[in-house]
Parts: sequence; structure tokens; C-alpha cells
Amino acid sequence: MDPRIREHAEIIANHSVDLQDGDNVVVDAHPVAEDLVVALHEVIGDAGANPMTVSQRTGARQRRAFLRAGDDEYETPEHELALIQNTDVYIAIRADDNVTQTADVDPETSAAYQQAHRPILEERLSTRWCLTQYPAPANAQLAEMSTEGYEGFVWDAVNKDWDEQREHQANMVELMDPASEIRIKSGETTDVTMSIEGNPTLNDYGEHNLPGGEVFTAPQPDSVEGEVLFDMPLYHQGREITDVYLEFEGGEVIDHSAAKNEEVLTEVLNTDDGARRLGELGIGMNRDIDRFTYNMLFDEKMGDTVHMAVGRAYDDTVGEGNEANDSAVHVDMIVDMSEDSFIEVDGERVQEDGTFVFEESDG
Repeated sequence: MDPRIREHAEIIANHSVDLQDGDNVVVDAHPVAEDLVVALHEVIGDAGANPMTVSQRTGARQRRAFLRAGDDEYETPEHELALIQNTDVYIAIRADDNVTQTADVDPETSAAYQQAHRPILEERLSTRWCLTQYPAPANAQLAEMSTEGYEGFVWDAVNKDWDEQREHQANMVELMDPASEIRIKSGETTDVTMSIEGNPTLNDYGEHNLPGGEVFTAPQPDSVEGEVLFDMPLYHQGREITDVYLEFEGGEVIDHSAAKNEEVLTEVLNTDDGARRLGELGIGMNRDIDRFTYNMLFDEKMGDTVHMAVGRAYDDTVGEGNEANDSAVHVDMIVDMSEDSFIEVDGERVQEDGTFVFEESDG
């Protein structure tokens, strides 16, 4: 076994989910990630915990279920919910043999599936959970990299000193946590402000998401004003959406467009009332992720980016007494901040053209 796989498994167990003796552990993985699953079973067994592997993250199986069900035929699968209710640790491993496996599933069906599975998602978030990536060939192909090159990219981003990364990101947390207003400006189009007053800024250093490498918070749902051009593509339900444009007024998306697959974007925004409001603002800070790979788990962590998510806000990012945006969806989109851009916190510029003020002082 490649020693990087074993190291990956150990970081998940010891750093991300704090594995304990007697834990009931569910590992949810595509069969292509079998090497990492085996390594995890070894580590889980060594800790005296109880592993179980399922393969819900298999595009071909999801596609068949999607195509055989109508929009109104989905109900919450109680047996799956019961499994998660009896789970202490949930580890999800992304890996694909075909990244566009669900591309021929209509957006309405995908949205209905998301709504029916929402109680399961909420239950997963109550466990000690971690989402990570195995460097599968299909993901390497999407990133336009060789499999060997992609393996190095993934494990360089994952198998690192997370305490050092936490300390680096703490500089930005200190600036944002007491703040009231954030302004994001990039290029000729993007200029958006939002209130984060009273909402904590969290430091993601590889606990729930592996790799980590961002700081993030929740905007006040009604506070977002302005326009955003998300100039980096995203994949949603097997479809590429490019050049997403959103205009906000009173916190709500009042106009939107996309250069490609606009109908998929429209369906996301029409999921429910909360899908037209922002649930997250994130600042990418992982300098080891230095290229775009069509994988949001990595792309949103790039150091020269910010990302915003329409839909559900994470409970931990909403302060006591503040409103939490609620939705069945949470869809991240990325803005390139590498040039002609800045971030302001309460009127003070904290990043310009991708460089943070504390990086300038360090260098």
C-alpha cells in the first residue's frame, strides 16, 4: 500500500474525527477508493472502533434510482436515517469512475431527492463527520492531470501540518470575528456587501473537510446587497455551470444568469425560499492548492479565492439570536481574487489581489 494512503487514513482518524474506542463508524465510499477504505478499516480496528462501509456515493446507482422515480416519488428512507442515528463517526470519501454519471437526470428530480434526504444530511452533521477525496482516475481526468500527478496534488493538500495551517488562518479569523460588514470587489462586475455581525468566523483546518484551508461564516440573510460574477466553473449533479451571475437586493437573488446550464442554476435557486439567499461566505487560504480542478472540496480552499454558497447556513456559523438561513441545498460558487480585487472588513482592506495584509508583513 502507498504510504500516503495510510497517512491519509491516520489523519482522518486522529485529526479529523477524533476516533475513540467503541465508536460506531460508517465509511461511505465509491469502490474505486477501496485502498483508502482498507487503510481506514485498519486504523479504525486498531482504535477499537466498529467500522461499516456503504457505497451511497456511486453515481451509477444514484442515476438508476433517479431515472426510475418521478419528481413526487421520493420519501425519506427511514432505514438509512436509522443507520446514521446510530452512528458516532461518518466518513465520506469522494471518488468517481465517471464524474458526469448523473448528467442526464433532470434538475427537478435531483431537487426532489435532496429534499427527501435532508433529514439524513442533518443527522450526519450531528456526528463527528469528515468529507475527503481519494485521487481516482476520473477526478484526475476532470482536473486535466495525469493520475500520478493528481495523486501527488491530493496528498500534498491532505497530508500536511494542520496545526501550522490553523495558525496561519487564525490571522483572518481575528480580523473577521468581531467585524460587522464585509465587502468583496473583483473585476468590473463583482461588488457585494454583507453583514456578518454577531456571527462567528470558523477556522477550517482539516476537521470536517479534508483538505481544509478556509475561514468561513454566515452572512445575515437579509443583508446581502450587490452583484457577483462567479468566474470559476462548478459541477452540480454532473453538469458544468459557468459564469454564474447573481444580483442581490435585501439579501435575495433578484436576477441570475449563467453562460452554460443556466436551467440547472435556476432549479437550484427555486428549491425553496432559502435557496435564493446566501448561507456562507468563505475565504480560501490553502496555498498548497494552487490550481483549479473542478472539485469544490479543493477549489474553494485556493488562496486567491472567495466562495459564497446559496442555501443552508451551518449552525455553528450563526450567532445566538441571529437568523439562520434555512434550505435543502448548499451550493458553493467561487470568485477569483488573484487580480483587480480586494476584501474589506469594516472598511479596512485586508486582502488585495489575493495577498492578505498579514502575509505582506510576514514577507
